[in-house]
Amino acid sequence: MPTYIMLTHLTADGVKTLKDNPSRVHEVNREVEQIGIKVVSQWATLGEYDFVTVVEAPDEKTMAKLSVEMGSRGSVVNETLTAIDAEEFTRSL
Repeated sequence: MPTYIMLTHLTADGVKTLKDNPSRVHEVNREVEQIGIKVVSQWATLGEYDFVTVVEAPDEKTMAKLSVEMGSRGSVVNETLTAIDAEEFTRSL
């Protein structure tokens, strides 16, 4: 299954939501999995992004659906990168 990296910025509303309900992170991950996307790993980060999440999804359309769903809530802004395993990449050259 293709791997994607999601870089997430919390909006002011997202920060408030997280402060009021820290378990919201886990709730969102369960919602993501209901769309058919597997959360492989996730980190809260300091700096430009608030969260870095590695996910596996069946295809780009499913990732686009997630992006629209998450963005429509107004609590996060995501940037999504397609990830290619370094070994697979070098074998393809």
